[in-house]
Amino acid sequence: MQTIKPSAVERAQRVELMIFDVDGVLTDGSLHYGVEGEVLKTFNVLDGLGIKLLEQSGIATAIITARNSPIISKRAADLGIKTLMQGVHDKGAAFATVIAAAGLTPTQCGFMGDDIIDLPVFTRVGFAVSVPDGHPEVRERAHHIAQARGGHGAVREICDFILRAQGKYEAVLAPYLR
Repeated sequence: MQTIKPSAVERAQRVELMIFDVDGVLTDGSLHYGVEGEVLKTFNVLDGLGIKLLEQSGIATAIITARNSPIISKRAADLGIKTLMQGVHDKGAAFATVIAAAGLTPTQCGFMGDDIIDLPVFTRVGFAVSVPDGHPEVRERAHHIAQARGGHGAVREICDFILRAQGKYEAVLAPYLR
């Protein structure tokens, strides 16, 4: 059983915008190529519902990813994620653009990433989250590490964590218990 740092709960309470990386977070990090290029990414439906529940609870979501793929565009559209930045290699600059547009401060934002390209955002946000198989430099700087691996429910775990920290989880669950 994982021990949750009290500071992680406090940090999750302030999240108004949760930003996700894709490869290694929303997916398991595998890249499937055919002769025509990238043809497949596998996403977890639990993660998708978690993102929708955040949005329904008034917590905005976004994606900042280094890869550029129509598959990511489709997934973001399916989930109702309005802020999607692809092909981004300077994630710190992208993060600054996203929070400026949202009118938020870094402490009001969370970010979930898994590799060193994510560090410029990790070191700025109020709630930095990684996956257990993330790069050691990223895990070392995380405020919280999911128990599930990327692409295997880690995003859902963190969405539920944020909703619980903010006292919104029971309200989100209520319609399903009727």
